Amino acid sequence: MSPLSRVLEALLFASDKPLSAAECVKHLKGAVEGAPEDAGVAALAKSKADEVASALRALGTAYEEEERGFRVVESGGGWKVVTAPDAAPWVRQLFPENRPARLSPSALETLAIVAYRQPITRADIEAVRGVNVDGVTQTLLERGVIRIAGRADVPGRPLLYGTTEFFLEHFGLRSIDDLPNCAELRRVELPVAGQDESQPDLPLAEAEGTNGTEDAPAAEPEPAGEAS
Repeated sequence: MSPLSRVLEALLFASDKPLSAAECVKHLKGAVEGAPEDAGVAALAKSKADEVASALRALGTAYEEEERGFRVVESGGGWKVVTAPDAAPWVRQLFPENRPARLSPSALETLAIVAYRQPITRADIEAVRGVNVDGVTQTLLERGVIRIAGRADVPGRPLLYGTTEFFLEHFGLRSIDDLPNCAELRRVELPVAGQDESQPDLPLAEAEGTNGTEDAPAAEPEPAGEAS
């Protein structure tokens, strides 16, 4: 293993959040201040972002080929070390109080619409689903998988919804473009709400106290085959 790979491995292992290639380069350069006379540290400080990204991809490939119990994966927030998906039954025993629970079908359907058609208004989500989504939308906001992404430039200025960085990390995606059949499904024409059907959203503080017509799930979605 090269010196760069060893240091990157240590950085990912010690970090409590994903690290981008640019952040890794920043840490490599910053190490010089603490060890100005160390030739090895000085050499690694010259590493470029593309070199770091290549080394991280090589680490991930090596772990998979060696069938290690952990992986290096890239998500929306950067690179991170996670446990291998096939080790999940044993890793879960370490966290008995955090048993994963699935989102309800209605929540997953709403989340999929937001993911593929973001930014999107609540009225347009309801036009696709055919039911009120106030409660399930609020639940997805509370779970951190969607966010308010602004307001639409139409009468009433309804809120727009989009996915979060946590959504990408949770489902192991580098970007929204990594969603299955993303380009094809974005081209499919879906029903949209008419202007007369649109209703202004409640302020977020008020919305937290409302209940929709759909059952809201009680826990976060289950990770897609990975445990941090």
